[in-house]
Amino acid sequence: MLARKTWALVSAGLIAPCLGRIFENVSELPGNLEYDFIVAGGGTAGLVVANRLTENPKFKVLVLEAGVSNVGVLDSEIPFLLGNLLGPTVYEWNYTTTPQSGLNGRVLDYARAHMLGGCSSHNGMFYTRGSADDFNRYAAITADSGWSWDQILPYFFKNERWSPPADFHNTKGQFDPSVHSTKGITSVSLPGFDWPIFYHKVLQTTKELPEEFPFNLDMNSGKPLGLGWRQSTIGDGMRSSSATSYLAPEFIQRDNLHILIHAQVSQLVDASNVAGKIVFGGVQFFQGISQFTAKATKEIILSAGTVGTPNILMHSGIGDPNALKPLGIPMVLNLPNVGKGIQDQPFFQVAWSVNFTQTLESITQNTTRFEKAFAEWNKSHTGPFVMFGPTHIAWLRLDPDSSIFENFTDPSAGLDTPHIELAIAPGIGLGPLPSPGNFLSIGLAAVTPVSRGSITINSSNPFDPPVIDLGMLQSDFDLFTLREALKSAQRFFKAPAWQDVIIGPTQNLENITTDALDAFIRETVTPTSHLVGSAAMSARDAENGVVDPDLLVKGARALRIIDASVLPIIPSAHTQAATYAVAERAADLIKQRWM
Repeated sequence: MLARKTWALVSAGLIAPCLGRIFENVSELPGNLEYDFIVAGGGTAGLVVANRLTENPKFKVLVLEAGVSNVGVLDSEIPFLLGNLLGPTVYEWNYTTTPQSGLNGRVLDYARAHMLGGCSSHNGMFYTRGSADDFNRYAAITADSGWSWDQILPYFFKNERWSPPADFHNTKGQFDPSVHSTKGITSVSLPGFDWPIFYHKVLQTTKELPEEFPFNLDMNSGKPLGLGWRQSTIGDGMRSSSATSYLAPEFIQRDNLHILIHAQVSQLVDASNVAGKIVFGGVQFFQGISQFTAKATKEIILSAGTVGTPNILMHSGIGDPNALKPLGIPMVLNLPNVGKGIQDQPFFQVAWSVNFTQTLESITQNTTRFEKAFAEWNKSHTGPFVMFGPTHIAWLRLDPDSSIFENFTDPSAGLDTPHIELAIAPGIGLGPLPSPGNFLSIGLAAVTPVSRGSITINSSNPFDPPVIDLGMLQSDFDLFTLREALKSAQRFFKAPAWQDVIIGPTQNLENITTDALDAFIRETVTPTSHLVGSAAMSARDAENGVVDPDLLVKGARALRIIDASVLPIIPSAHTQAATYAVAERAADLIKQRWM
């Protein structure tokens, strides 16, 4: 509430005009609507591709973004104000899911950004790559070593610009410089504000409970297991998104790069069959009620996200004929896996009351301190507003002797891959407080879920929302993992380091039956919005999948998908970093084809 009040007071004076080649109306675009490449979606991946392609001055690129500009959106710029972006707002598609049978029929809000930069403009800014095992599994699935850890790591480096934290503290011993790059585009940094009591006790716990919570110098080395300092897409105390980094002033001024906002793609058009492959001549999009068609002479690139991309495909006649024919959508390309097999990571948060005041609540529940912190950020981009929520993350594996493995094969990609994420925070970052006071919290996630869902449509109108069924907690494996995650969180705050500050948990979840705990989890879990898999990549000769290892749509020519939808299995991480790496590699694949 305090954040929204402050935003209302200051936003009018801080909104800046659009920069460079960002256009709000089709009539403003120079020339006609014919381009070498059309990128449908100006999100995390789409802006990477647009930037890299326009490094070649001979390539003319149009990006069509349905949402608003990120420029001047203070809630996006200031990490601490993240919660203000989450729906229902103009920055959201404001989607909801179908009733989730694994969550007692609950209908969930599903966060998807409706702004330039996509989810990188309104996510939690976590920078976590996943394990080397994750990418080696992608290489095995696609029969393409280009997706292996060793070959994808240079693309993580190409994206990342390691930056000093906002407070310029000495970061020795908090990360491993050898697994980072200072020459990329998107800023990545360590926490830039000091919570001294909390930091000391977190690190002390790694010494007191080293078997369960060993200190990991750098979770982005490909071996994330253990507890380490969180890394975030933040630079100079501000969010670093694909919009702020890949559309920075030195890039957005390119004459061959045009960004059109408020432009919602409805379908691909002008399909023809060329040598047994489907070729689309253009992209149909709308601004308001006005319809337009943009022509691509080289390639159409779908980067509309794991929800938006299959929605466009299906309305273009690409998908499962059993789903499209009843809606009267003419079949163009039979790809029954479109929208199938999606995955997201189930999450819930638990909290403990504490007897010290150096927590997030000292700011969020105190108008004077909140306004002081805002003023400090506004003046120097320092202070508590330079970060959001968790400052440390523990990545854990289930006990290999767990009973669950009697009935389930391990879904993780390998022995260096976690099943559990514990995001440890000096306060409650999102959600209502259980009572006045000060708290510590842990966000629990099952990062290798077995449950899968689908994206479908129930209308031939491309402006009707897609049907999102996450299939969340349909598998007992995921429920078991969350129970074990909670037990780990409870053990963490029982370490000797915490005993002089912990008052107690805000909910009594220790002395209850397994059935009661399962009921609590099913009533509490929400998705992390780390959705993948709706246009999964597979080997070239595989009958399943939607795209080949070069991210070309199977059965089509000059049509690629470049976003998180192509990941066939969710990485054991937040998906932002992987999406950047996918986009960087995909841009090189396109250049190799056309240069």
